Amino acid sequence: MNAVAAAPVDVKLMNMTATVLFLAFVVAGTAATARWLARLPAFDIKGIAVSGDVSHNNVLNLRANVAPRLSGTFFSIDLRQVRAAFETVPWVRHAVVRREFPNRLQVVLQEHQAVAYWGSDGELRLINSYGEVFEANVGDIDQETLPRLNGPEGQGVEVLAMYRLLVPLFAQLELPVDAVELSGGGSWRARLDSGAIIELGRGGAVEVTARVSRFLKTLTQVTSRYARRASALESADLRHENGYAIRLRGVSTAVAVAPKK
Repeated sequence: MNAVAAAPVDVKLMNMTATVLFLAFVVAGTAATARWLARLPAFDIKGIAVSGDVSHNNVLNLRANVAPRLSGTFFSIDLRQVRAAFETVPWVRHAVVRREFPNRLQVVLQEHQAVAYWGSDGELRLINSYGEVFEANVGDIDQETLPRLNGPEGQGVEVLAMYRLLVPLFAQLELPVDAVELSGGGSWRARLDSGAIIELGRGGAVEVTARVSRFLKTLTQVTSRYARRASALESADLRHENGYAIRLRGVSTAVAVAPKK
């Protein structure tokens, strides 16, 4: 029986080359077809459905403002660009964007939930429940009783956390906290709803709340000596190492001087 002759090397190379060329042609053809299909008018973005938190933004206005900034078809549009466009709109904190075949987009929005004002009167902004400072029309806020927070740029989380710690402490004596501020040097200050200023001193949450707790435990004892309630507090300085200094409404520490005869 005759053995089957092995194919020459040049024939094998020709066969391999032909296979590679054929595969390359198929891939190129498929890519070209895909590009052609992607450019068809049928896949142009025809609509954007917006859902989620839209309390401060009209859906029609959202679409009208964002749509002109977008480009591409269903297949080529950059979803990151779409998300970024929506997140530049005031009050929008986060946007989730999905394609909906064949020519629509689904956008789900999460709005900022304002919990306090941030900054000074000249540049008042808002801070959300995550401690993130954001720009928006403060006139859109229905809650006129929002507290005022302030501090160095990027310290919103820390200041909001301190405010949340202080509120229940002062609430024990029915003293609502209206404002909390962190100075550039790291010193804390609180303002009560009555207008009283409380110098809290430097340090982290543990140190500051410990000083406040000690202060509040003895405040009523001190005010009662002068027949006053805790609400008569005008100012307090807790930065003293072994005590604190307070000023009460209607109580004077001035010494009367007898008139000269």
